Amino acid sequence: MSSVPLATIADHLDALLRTSAITDYPNAVNGVQLAHRGPVTRVAASVDISRRVIEQVVAARANLLLVHHGMFWGGLQPLRGVQYERIRLLFDHDVAVYAAHLPLDAHPDIGNNVLLARELGLTPDGGFAEHQGTMIGVRGAADVETAGLVERARAFARQHGGDVRCTPVDAGRRTHRWAICTGAGASAATLAEAASLEVDTLIVGEGPHWTAVDAPESGIVIIYAGHYATETLGVRALAGRIADVFHLPWSFIEAPTGL
Repeated sequence: MSSVPLATIADHLDALLRTSAITDYPNAVNGVQLAHRGPVTRVAASVDISRRVIEQVVAARANLLLVHHGMFWGGLQPLRGVQYERIRLLFDHDVAVYAAHLPLDAHPDIGNNVLLARELGLTPDGGFAEHQGTMIGVRGAADVETAGLVERARAFARQHGGDVRCTPVDAGRRTHRWAICTGAGASAATLAEAASLEVDTLIVGEGPHWTAVDAPESGIVIIYAGHYATETLGVRALAGRIADVFHLPWSFIEAPTGL
């Protein structure tokens, strides 16, 4: 069985994802969030970290967990109750944790946004959803029936325990300019950017209710394909990349949230 020091894998991931160059939210804490005795012998990947995920990681005999939403997503919290139980399981089974948030969303090859575009049969030709100098999402041109695009998104979401919601779609409507921002991608900033770029179809994970009220007045259809589902792609690809480079086995831990 192959084994690789955690530091070797972390250095590779940090360089691949440009974690030091991409500004993220404070609680993201990109990179190694929890070290271990190691070395790494098997990798697991999941969108989120939770007790049910950690239990499946242990059952899979993995000792490196790659996640998109890391250990500190809920902010500073005392290590008791639920938080203590998670940490205890990780320590007891010598599981390290590596988190990649916006650096993974934005990656041009294995990022959530570019991979979702490919999943939906769309070809990006530009960036979208700028965040402090980094384009997190992607955009492009197409000529496809919007209702058909909704159904592609629905089929994908249902593979991951979710479903699709969207703003009203007129019969025969076609998508000519689209943009994608996975996760919580519908916001005042992305709606304004979409309108300025004459985007007619915005594909996101989720967004507040008011975005569905405002979007039609700008001629935009929003497809809400699920926060969880739209962010399964990047961590899968990241784990696969590590497996190829370092010859390690890996598995994806499915833990749908319904959102």
